[in-house]
Amino acid sequence: MFPLHYLPETSSTNDAILNILLEHPAGVAVFTFHQTAGKGQYGNKWTMTKDENLAYSIAVKCENVFLTGNLFNYHTAILVRNFLANMADAKVEIKWPNDLIINHKKICGILIEKMKSNFQDYYIIGIGINVLQKDFDDIKQAGSLLTQTGKSFVLNEFAQSFHEYFSENILIPTPEEAVLTQFNQNLYRKNAISVFELNGLRQNGIIKNADENGFLWIDLENDGLQKFFFKEIEMLY
Repeated sequence: MFPLHYLPETSSTNDAILNILLEHPAGVAVFTFHQTAGKGQYGNKWTMTKDENLAYSIAVKCENVFLTGNLFNYHTAILVRNFLANMADAKVEIKWPNDLIINHKKICGILIEKMKSNFQDYYIIGIGINVLQKDFDDIKQAGSLLTQTGKSFVLNEFAQSFHEYFSENILIPTPEEAVLTQFNQNLYRKNAISVFELNGLRQNGIIKNADENGFLWIDLENDGLQKFFFKEIEMLY
């Protein structure tokens, strides 16, 4: 299992792990309950309330990953989904490409960055999980394990359990077809009519599937079946 380091406070676990990685080149993980400038996908910010949520990052060598980048992203989301579903005893779905949803609220986000340390290539996997937070101000799409399931957790025990599960499973070889199948089986709003915003206009559509190249296929009311990459279309929920 990867060594795990606790950080009392940090701006971003994905940034902080790079210094610690120099002492643990085989791989390492860090976590905090006080992240002040967390990062999301494509420059988005991930904000968290102190001592209510978990920010976690793990560094794994790229040479030990036998999936393409897109499928590795799916594999990561599946592992997090499985852990949360088991811990909360709830239905957890994956909102393409990397958010975890319970009862139509986002409770977890994932950011995977490819970085170099001491001439080695690593995947830095950052995971933010809303655990105990109740108030999300005006962020209507956000929730936590507590708000969505009514279940409360001891943060340190939760973090340790998550690290044990995730670090033991992230590098287990998994067939590409199995990854793609599991991702689509748990895909949020799959085969349901949803509202999408495309080029400033809204229209109904039905998510059909996510493919191995990272695209989401949507059958749109006006434009028919099309594929989209992240940020090319927005689902309103």
